[in-house]
Amino acid sequence: MSATTESQVMTDAMDVIERAKAQAQTHSYLTPEAVDVIERAKAMIPRLAARAQQADRDGCIPDETIQEMAEAGLFRVLQPKRWGGYEMDPRVFYAVQMELAKGCMSTAWIYGVVGVHPWQLGLFPDQAQQDVWGRDSGTRIASTYMPTGKAESVEGGYRFSGRWSFSTGSKHCDWVFLGGLLPKKDGSGALEHVTFLLPKSDYRIEDNWDVLGLRGTGSHDIVVDNVFVPEHRTQRTNDHSDAGCPGRAENTGWLFRIPFTHVFQRAVSTACLGALEGAIENFKGRAAGHVGKHGNKMAEDPNAQTAVTEATIALDQLKLVLFRNYARIVEAAKTGIQLPLEERLLQRAQASYVPKLTGYHANELLRACAASGTFKNNPLERVFRDIHQGRTHIANNTDAYVRAYGAHVLGIPNQEPFV
Repeated sequence: MSATTESQVMTDAMDVIERAKAQAQTHSYLTPEAVDVIERAKAMIPRLAARAQQADRDGCIPDETIQEMAEAGLFRVLQPKRWGGYEMDPRVFYAVQMELAKGCMSTAWIYGVVGVHPWQLGLFPDQAQQDVWGRDSGTRIASTYMPTGKAESVEGGYRFSGRWSFSTGSKHCDWVFLGGLLPKKDGSGALEHVTFLLPKSDYRIEDNWDVLGLRGTGSHDIVVDNVFVPEHRTQRTNDHSDAGCPGRAENTGWLFRIPFTHVFQRAVSTACLGALEGAIENFKGRAAGHVGKHGNKMAEDPNAQTAVTEATIALDQLKLVLFRNYARIVEAAKTGIQLPLEERLLQRAQASYVPKLTGYHANELLRACAASGTFKNNPLERVFRDIHQGRTHIANNTDAYVRAYGAHVLGIPNQEPFV
């Protein structure tokens, strides 16, 4: 073997070793404790699937489902350790969410939204954390972040009023995060998004969730009429500095260094991945034994073969991007750096692209089921509706975030405040 060849072999071997190290680092978040939490979520899939059709009819998932998630510790994945939480890598959170969505996307959607809130409360002043978790560290918080709240500055806080739509899982929670606008503290006069924290006694739920899909999420309106919100129950949502996230004084882990958008944007798109995976499995089971009205076997239909293959390819690609991107986010949080704007914008676009692409493949799977597949007893029919409902969330407005990235790389200043 020549010296040149031997050197190349050694270089190739080193490349393999480095890639193996990188792969091991990428999956280092899968600790035994993390795997156990994911397995607990996976064990719930059959029960969630059995309840899903009734939850769709009722417009609400059953209380026992929320109780089971709480008992399994699922709501503690992103909660600060000082409050009995697990303070785990968000990739564990998204893995749990995907498992739940295989059985019921409405359940997974509630988990994605409500399960993020223990993380955000960890950014609030310690007194706000005491207010919510002082008596019961398992207390849950709902949300609706649209900035429709009217806040008037008064001594010690704000007088607050407004009406907000789409508060997922609100009937299963005792507190709520609500969006509003306040002047920035830099004296510029510009407004910024602020999250206000209110107890159940300060708002009412307007029961009006009657929609196409994700019916079990119970995403009702919230109404607030001139209540007092103390200063310590507010947090400047997009201010990622220590001053904007005072809870870091007590919650010092790297988890609380991740910007809000990086956590929340995936919380409202990842359920679509688990739902599509569950749909693929249902589709394969259906195709194995289904014979159409004209005597044709579904498994032999080229449309069915193509649909299941393309859906599987898309799911694999979308999951790879999710975990690859989040490895970068975690690395940035651990090292104290900020990802470049171009990368942040691309990640935002990629997250919003998930419901669009999974919606397309849910449509193709349902189409391949033919007319008999549109009956309510076919889980794919519900998945189709649920994913398309998920696409309507503002964070999943694919066109807006795709254009934001494209505009930036073509030299136009960024106009996306959450990035």
